[in-house]
Parts: sequence; C-alpha cells; structure tokens
Amino acid sequence: MILELIKDQVVLIVGLARSGLAAVQLSAELGARKIVVADQKTSQELAPGLSMVQKLPAVIPATGGTPPDLVTSEVSLIIKSPGVPPYLELFRRAEKLGVPVLSEIELAYAFMRAPLIGITGTNGKTTTTMLAAEIIKEARYSEVLTAGNIGVPLCEVARQINPTGIVVAELSSFQLSSIGSFRPLVAVIINFEEDHLDYHGSLDSYFQAKSNILKNQTALDYAVLNAGDPKVASLAGKVRGNLVWFKPGVLEYGFGVQNDQMVLFHPAGVQLICELSEIALPGEHNLENALAAAAACWAAGADLAAVRAVLRRFPGVEHRLEPVACLQGVEFINDSKGTNPGASIRALKSFSGREKILIAGGKDKGGSFCSLAGVIKEEVKSVVLLGETADKIAAALDEVGFKHYRKVKGMAEAVEEAWRQSQPGDMVILSPACASWDMFVNFEERGRLFKQLVSSLSL
Repeated sequence: MILELIKDQVVLIVGLARSGLAAVQLSAELGARKIVVADQKTSQELAPGLSMVQKLPAVIPATGGTPPDLVTSEVSLIIKSPGVPPYLELFRRAEKLGVPVLSEIELAYAFMRAPLIGITGTNGKTTTTMLAAEIIKEARYSEVLTAGNIGVPLCEVARQINPTGIVVAELSSFQLSSIGSFRPLVAVIINFEEDHLDYHGSLDSYFQAKSNILKNQTALDYAVLNAGDPKVASLAGKVRGNLVWFKPGVLEYGFGVQNDQMVLFHPAGVQLICELSEIALPGEHNLENALAAAAACWAAGADLAAVRAVLRRFPGVEHRLEPVACLQGVEFINDSKGTNPGASIRALKSFSGREKILIAGGKDKGGSFCSLAGVIKEEVKSVVLLGETADKIAAALDEVGFKHYRKVKGMAEAVEEAWRQSQPGDMVILSPACASWDMFVNFEERGRLFKQLVSSLSL
C-alpha cells in the first residue's frame, strides 16, 4: 500500500532533521518521481542536510516555511518528521484533500522485515532501550539494531536488518501520533507523566499518542506495562495479545521485586534474576527501567541468564545521571536528559539525604513545576535557574516558600554559581526539567557543555 503511494509518485516530506533526511533517502530508493522537502528553517540553516539530499535527482527543496499550498492534488503522501507540530495549516489542507499523513516510523515499518521491540514512556526511554538492546545481544540474536528517537532514524535501518535480527526502538509520542499499521512485536510503556503539552495541546492527547503503540497489536504480540503506574496500568483492557507486567514490588505475573531481589513471578514459580544490589544502574527510577527492559527482552525470547549478566554490568547512558567529576569533595552529575519535571524529581530522589545544588531551567513545554517545587523544598539546598523557564520555576518555588535560588544568564554562569555555593560533600546536579531548545541544539549539546565547564573548574 505505502509503496504504491511512493513509487513514481510525488511525496512531500515535512521536516528535515535526522528523521526527515532518512525518509527522503528511503523514498528515493523506493522510486518516488518527485520528493518535495519542506522545513521552516532557511536553506542556510539546513545546509548540511540539504547538501546530502540535493544529490538525489528527485528532490525539490522548499525551505523557509511550510505553506499549505505545498499540498496539491499531485501529492500522494506526506511524511511528517517527529518534531513538526501537528497543528500546521498544511496538515489541515492535506486532510481536506484526502492526502494521507504518516510518521517516519510508519514509512520505515512498511519495509522492515525484522521484528521490533518498541519502547515508549515519559521518562527512561533511552536507558531502557539501550539496556534492552544489550540484553538481546547477550541472548545471541544474529543482529540487533537500536533506532528511533534514540538518534538513528528507523528509516535508516529499515532495509538494512535481516529477518532473523531484531530492532529495539525508542519511540516518542511525536512519532506515535501519526501511525497507521505500525505494530511492534513487543510494546513497552514505562510510565506516564505530564509533558509536551505545547505539542499535543492536552494531557489526554499526549496519553492517546503514547497508547497508540498498542493499537495494531494482535494475539501474537506482547505488551509490557507498568503495574505501578495507574495511568499505564489502565491500558490493560486495550491489550490484544500477551500482557507482561512489571513494577518494583510483588506481582501475580511479571517482573517485580521480592526480598531485595529482582524476580520473575510466573505460574511455574518465582524465578530469581539477581539481587538488587547487583544491578549496576544507579537510582530507584532505574530499577523501573531495568524491570521494563528485562520484561521486554524475556517476551522477545531472551533467557534470564542474559538478563542477569547485562544487569550486572550495564552502567547507564550519557546525560542520564552521569557522574562527571568529584572536585574537592563536590560531586557533579549530568542529567541533561531530565527534560521534564518528573525526570528531575526522579533524579533528585535518587540521591535522597545528600546535600544538593540543582541547576534547572530551559525551554517551556507548557507543563507545571508545582510538584518539582515541592520536591526541591524537601531535597535541595539551593537552585540555580537559567533559560526561558527561570521565572516560571522561581514562581513555583516562591509558592512553596523556597527562597534559596538564583537566576543566571547561561550555563557557564550556572556552573560557576553552583561551584561557589558548594561545600565538600555536596552534589551539583544538572537536571533542567525542561527541553534545551531555547539555548542549545539538543540536550546532548547542553550536557556536553556542562561537562566541559565542570572540567575547566579543575584547571
């Protein structure tokens, strides 16, 4: 069906970030007659990507905007990149003209021969995805690829992997909001919290996008759900296949915790995986991620020995509670991937009882900082605020009576201020609770700058 909409046809691809570029390349390989690529950014801003795709004879760039008149009766299919907002007038026109709009992952899935483990949730997706991939590799699958929201577009790997391999994909709500037949063999929903209201418009729309990961599954597939998250657990009635639960506690069936041990609760009996003290990943929230990864891989066919071996050695992922340095007794932690209040709350509670200085603030995604402010009051010594949300977070802190904060203009000043306030035994944690786009290209750039600035303190 999708091939018929591409081969010898006109395809419009909206958004020229990594996913969009991969969709252009795949569409060209599939024989599109003309590929119109549109983006709000100018040709100068898009120069590196444009230089790659303009080598393809079918590509026609349309930069500097996404006007509705790009959608004509000639266009057979629109591929939407994840970061492109769904409310553009261009998409309303497509609906009127009956032109299908699909996400990049839907395009990739149509041409993928290998099974897929899809992992979504508000927080913990990247860690869970990377951990799951390592477990699958340990279980001796012939080929394992990670893709999706993790940095490698699904379109890039869709036709690379053979049917005996497996793809482990991190999937965002942006990607899942525009799917048609996308169907993972194993669908994982780690958790659900308020986020991305600026994109989805409401919490209900955000939740619906996340739950789309289940909508095409059949009796042959597996859904891995968090029994300890009421919103995620409420989706059990929508599961058409095999349901595997996880939570850091006792369950009737699934991956849980008993007597300080990770175990599989199974009708055949409780099966020990490992002692909690053996799990290399730090933090209570990472126990949730470890349980989710273990359940997903077991559902996909991995044995418990592979799960156990990887849990004992997997150290974590860059920009997620990443230890940076210990200078004069002060520990610095990079949690730049903490892009919403829930993630930052989890980061702070991972070091409960320690004196902490928090660096927070960034791009406003429309959510509330009230819950974070309450945890800061209990867990944090002082806060250094920067970015677009500095005033909004400060107002939330004022509401709970927390006055130990200071606003700064940039990351360099933030690190210097945190260092000035610190004492031996303290922790300085970058966990912004916000997106990075007001000051940085992405959270990786933000985290790398933080690490560079911390390193310069020791010079």
